[in-house]
Amino acid sequence: MSITIVDIAKMCGVGVTTVSRAINNHPDINQETKAMVLQCIKENNYVPNNSARNLKRSVSKTIAVLIKGINNPFFNRMIQVIENEIRKHRYSFHLQRVDPHQDEVEVAIELVKEKRLKGIVFLGGYFTHTKERLEQLTVPFILSTVGMTEDVERNLYSSVSVNDYLESYKMANYLIDQGHHRIAIIAASADDRSIGKLRLEGYKKALSDHGLPYDEALVRHMKGNIEDYSMANGYAVTKELLESGTSFTAIFAISDSLAIGACKAIFDTGKRVPEDYSVAGFDGLDISHFYNPSITTIKQPLDRIAAETIQILFEMIEKKTAHIHKTFPAELVVRDSTRAIQ
Repeated sequence: MSITIVDIAKMCGVGVTTVSRAINNHPDINQETKAMVLQCIKENNYVPNNSARNLKRSVSKTIAVLIKGINNPFFNRMIQVIENEIRKHRYSFHLQRVDPHQDEVEVAIELVKEKRLKGIVFLGGYFTHTKERLEQLTVPFILSTVGMTEDVERNLYSSVSVNDYLESYKMANYLIDQGHHRIAIIAASADDRSIGKLRLEGYKKALSDHGLPYDEALVRHMKGNIEDYSMANGYAVTKELLESGTSFTAIFAISDSLAIGACKAIFDTGKRVPEDYSVAGFDGLDISHFYNPSITTIKQPLDRIAAETIQILFEMIEKKTAHIHKTFPAELVVRDSTRAIQ
């Protein structure tokens, strides 16, 4: 049974007019009362819908894309392809930013009510939601380049991505083959359980397979007070690494933006890339090609991932398929930022 504005008013012990004023940010309302009403609305997943009659007369054909990390240039091309593919199906496209610590399922539930969505794409970030929580989503949804914790059943969702573990292993293995035995890694936060963890585990496995020790001093986590996967974060982490005096010959950054920040930190100390330190990234962003030196990277097939994401979602909407998990291979692209050493 849907929550109504009358229900919210009763729960708060106020009139319907007061609830309406809180919703519409009317100046003629006590701020404490407004905060109480808005909190009640949030806790009960109530979404105001002033045009319900009109919505009932029309058929909604909207796909929402919920993105974590909207400032990450990695997603720019994907969003463009996703929007084009959605419009080919004559559906509307709604892009919704989700803050790093915001619950994307909660946002999605509200959007389903407000926009009467037909489907949802979760782009970026990672999922730690329970089966019960995912079952609250009443429309088809798919995870694209999203990390999932291992304890979530794969028959509850569809996904499209690369194998972050294997691709990270590929890069670390390449650096080792180039003679680098002291490889620093710019990794995600220590409590990351998704893509960042997979890329770190791939790095560790490559070291193990070559009989190289795992040194915690070479594992440098992104700064929590700086935007994740950003050049600024890569710069700060590498600057700290260089100042620590830790011995290393190469840096594997788990994104191209981090790698470019790392290069800048190296240059600012009077050192060179790759003559003094090799630097490698991950993603295959355009900037990694045009940067000087061009960045050795793992290039993800972004266009194919984006197009396949929408293809699978519409098959689900049309009830042509159950849940699907698609993994694309990525490409190791060797450029000027790495070199072999003796």
